[in-house]
Amino acid sequence: MDPLDKLEFSQARKKLHRTQQQLAELLGISLKAIHSYEQGWRPVPAHIERQIFFFLSKKNNDTSSSLPCWEVKQCGMKEECPAYEFSCGHLCWFICGTRCDCTEQLSAKEKIGICRSCDILKSLLE
Repeated sequence: MDPLDKLEFSQARKKLHRTQQQLAELLGISLKAIHSYEQGWRPVPAHIERQIFFFLSKKNNDTSSSLPCWEVKQCGMKEECPAYEFSCGHLCWFICGTRCDCTEQLSAKEKIGICRSCDILKSLLE
């Protein structure tokens, strides 16, 4: 799956109720970078996309009632997975080195592409 496009990035900023300057400060990046993403001059890096999804998930949902990823996916490798180790099965998409869908050997960019189509992340962003 492709990274956030300029429209998705702009919509995410608006859902977070942030100005471009406020989002730049929240993400620890320059205002110029925000302009570049929203104009489509530069692709949104995977680590910025993950941070956007993190903030959206926290704004949209109470994750205390969410089933952890290892239960949703009936994972047989949970003991080897950092999401299980750190008891954050609702943030598996945010954590590098998880074992689901064979993502442990992928780059952050490749992993977030897979995670964007996963029901766990989708449910948090609804």
